[in-house]
Amino acid sequence: MPMILVAQVSDTHFDLGARNAERVERVMAFLADLRRRPDAILVTGDITECGKPEQYAEARRAFDVDIPVYPIPGNHDDRAGFRATLLGEPVSDAPINHAPRIGDLTVALLDSSIPGEAGGQLTDETYDWLRDVLTAAPAAKPVLLALHHPPAHLFSPVVDEISLADPQRLAALVAGDDRIVGVLTGHAHSSATTMFAGRPLLVGPSTASVLGGEWELELPDHVMDYAPDPAVALHVIDGNNRMTTHFRTIPMGGRIGVQPG
Repeated sequence: MPMILVAQVSDTHFDLGARNAERVERVMAFLADLRRRPDAILVTGDITECGKPEQYAEARRAFDVDIPVYPIPGNHDDRAGFRATLLGEPVSDAPINHAPRIGDLTVALLDSSIPGEAGGQLTDETYDWLRDVLTAAPAAKPVLLALHHPPAHLFSPVVDEISLADPQRLAALVAGDDRIVGVLTGHAHSSATTMFAGRPLLVGPSTASVLGGEWELELPDHVMDYAPDPAVALHVIDGNNRMTTHFRTIPMGGRIGVQPG
């Protein structure tokens, strides 16, 4: 199987202000300028700050690049607005789940949002859908899962209180299918890696801000750091069904791209 390169952008928080939009545009330009462009861009939730149609229109313009972009909702999103404005689909409050095929890779994008709540949960409907996706996925070919809410403890005094409920249910499914090469999430506003059900769990950085861990934060003040440049995760799935991840920080000033040494 040829190498597949998947970029992960997360927690963009479009809010009709110039700052967050410019940061996403900078990341998209960086990805488009790579010598080898990603095969797809996954956006793991919190597309908008508060789910307004105008914010989704802003996101749609920023995501209009010559690379396939697959977004899923987060706790700041609104399913109806997400569908109508960002996806151009009929309005519905049902979970927004998608399973694009990227070469030999199947990506299961899971909606872990709970309307009106900050924490996350996968519904029975989503689990039934995921089982159907796994049944239909090619034998011996890789599968990647992506959702907004992390299913593991991240030592974050903010995110751990609003992470994925009942993670054991997802863990049982992941552990039972050796085609699953990893699980991607957002929500934490921090690049993080750990293990989940014997697979890598990769938490993508936010383009908007950085949230510290227990060793950095003194609640309730100074929760978010808005000074760091935006960042992106790049996931490589190789012919051995193995995932390798690189994180890149994208400077807001200066030329985009890597210069030869």
